[in-house]
Amino acid sequence: MDNQQPNNPLHKIKLADILEYLVEYYGWEVLGEKIKINSFNNNPSIKSSLKFLRKTPWAREKVEQLYLKTKQK
Repeated sequence: MDNQQPNNPLHKIKLADILEYLVEYYGWEVLGEKIKINSFNNNPSIKSSLKFLRKTPWAREKVEQLYLKTKQK
């Protein structure tokens, strides 16, 4: 039962890994411009951003979509 989500491009990718990739790729400043959330713009950190994203589905969705777009480049 390892392939429960074969059509999900984010299957088995951790939110922390997605965020770390985006921060490395864009940096906090550009990431904060692309996705306007406080945890990216005011004293950003992986820990505070993950906490916010885990509680906020709309923000997590934006981060995941940006990740997918970035990986396609």
